[in-house]
Amino acid sequence: MKYILFSLSLSFLLFSCQPSDRPDGGDQAGITFREGITRISEDSLAFVLFAPKKQSVYLIGDFNDWKTTETYKMKKSGDYFWIKIGNLIPDKEYICQYLIDNSIRIADPYAVKISDPVYDKEISPLVYPDLIGYPTGKTNEIAMTVSTQQSDYNWKIQTFIPVTVEKLNIYEVLIRDFTEQGSIKGVKDKIEYLKTLGINAVELMPFNEFEGNDSWGYNPSFYFATDKAYGTVNDYKAFIDACHSSGIAVIMDMVLNHSYGQSPMVRMYKNGDQVSSDNPWYNTASPNTSYSWGYDFNHESIYTRRFVDSVCAFWIKEYKIDGFRFDFTKGFTNRSGDGQQYDPSRITILKRMADEIRKRKENAIIIFEHLADNSEERELSDYNILLWGNINYNTNEATMGWGEESGGNSLKGDLSGASYRQRGWNSPNLIAYMESHDEERIMYKNEMYGKSIAGYNVRDLAVGLQRTKAAAVILLSVPGAKMIWQFGELGYDYKLGSSMEEGRLEKKPVRWDYYDIAERRSLYDLFSQMLKLRQEESCFSTKSYNADLSNNFKYVTLISSEKSAVSMANFDVTTLSKSVNFGKSSTWKEYFSGQEITTENINKTITLLPGEYRLYIEK
Repeated sequence: MKYILFSLSLSFLLFSCQPSDRPDGGDQAGITFREGITRISEDSLAFVLFAPKKQSVYLIGDFNDWKTTETYKMKKSGDYFWIKIGNLIPDKEYICQYLIDNSIRIADPYAVKISDPVYDKEISPLVYPDLIGYPTGKTNEIAMTVSTQQSDYNWKIQTFIPVTVEKLNIYEVLIRDFTEQGSIKGVKDKIEYLKTLGINAVELMPFNEFEGNDSWGYNPSFYFATDKAYGTVNDYKAFIDACHSSGIAVIMDMVLNHSYGQSPMVRMYKNGDQVSSDNPWYNTASPNTSYSWGYDFNHESIYTRRFVDSVCAFWIKEYKIDGFRFDFTKGFTNRSGDGQQYDPSRITILKRMADEIRKRKENAIIIFEHLADNSEERELSDYNILLWGNINYNTNEATMGWGEESGGNSLKGDLSGASYRQRGWNSPNLIAYMESHDEERIMYKNEMYGKSIAGYNVRDLAVGLQRTKAAAVILLSVPGAKMIWQFGELGYDYKLGSSMEEGRLEKKPVRWDYYDIAERRSLYDLFSQMLKLRQEESCFSTKSYNADLSNNFKYVTLISSEKSAVSMANFDVTTLSKSVNFGKSSTWKEYFSGQEITTENINKTITLLPGEYRLYIEK
């Protein structure tokens, strides 16, 4: 087959394309440039690469036997290089690359599928059938896989609206470690389990292309391609469609603080181990002195802003993603330091990004892993942005039984940080969690370091699980969005580790058999009950509540015009009594036991055994 390269004006080429969320680079001599690869017809494709200060770019690939010829030299218009090729076999996949200045071989930054010379061969055909092989011997470095095929997915659910923020029950998933298959199909098979648990939003750890096949995903390389190690494009779309059919939103964990070295945007402007000052998207060095990974995006660059907007728009449009959890947003700044202090320039950057997302999806869920100055987080919350609230360490102090000890200026095990109101926020936009991918597992530490006295040992499985139940009752009673790490509802107790040497990033055992262990299944059942109450009972969404969470005897009073509720738990290792503020005189039914009590005034003294919890709901 002889392949034909069409010569035509770029202006005509682009205006004949379908609308795209890829950014326009502006006008140069009256010509508009849309970056990436665009299908023109059933046998032709257009390629546009933004490459300032580069002198030449050739398109090389299967269609020209990987040779650099003048026929496939891309035309230069300002900072853009472009070409259109035709007479391609419809629906056939081709592998190709850009050769820049006769020295740098890259795939298009906007490629939706890549071909990896090292890691593709390790992907099981059960996960990704008929994966096209890398052209070994013809080229090197990562290439892009292109086709004129229109692979439109037939969506069953065209429009999905997530639940309101205060009812969000988020479940964080690392696809690799959630099922034995380690694939997105495997996660899809567990949707009914999640629905029964009471989950209404799944937060998938990064699944756009990252370096290697075995990763948490925070080493991203290509932002528009799903990682093939987890499945095909349609596998991902089928998962999202099935979630929506079950009333579950899908949140994508997105890493735009940094990229790693395989990123074509890094490799185009590399100076040894650093990017050069010519790079339009990245800082030559990270301004964050405490935390830095890979190559740091310069979020003050107009080119970075344009790229960020196109990434978010793409996943919303093409995959019907309901929102994003942005990793380490504290780093979205060029201000030097550790990121802890209030930073108005960072606020401006983040608000602009949120505005652009909402232009594409008005009700998009926007979550920041910020963990910065409270005044800054409060301002972001007021802008209707959700923020991660890590209370892992304090929760574990309580569950292990060490809450009566002093931790600086306060008692250990203080869970006050789980309350958005006690942080001085105006809106319930705090996602409080006792576990995430980053924190050591609650039950692991209960079993390793739990307190023990005569007749009561937190390290016993049943006792540790009981105290985890108590923590769940308290946490899930506090108004605001909540998140559970995968298998937290079953008391997962394998060590995460604090470093690479301890195997922190390594694969962890998949323990679905825990569901069949009575004590662990009981924890699951409690999580399920609490998660469903958060959706069904209006008092769990009230803005009128009181919380005493600093002492070992903790309680939350939810005040509602319909039915109020009071949850409480004893995190000491001995029996405790406390005068609990019920908020009103009324008759109450204990949710788990069915026993009734009456409060003759707003306060009533309650006695709880160690690890005991109760939830009273007004009759």
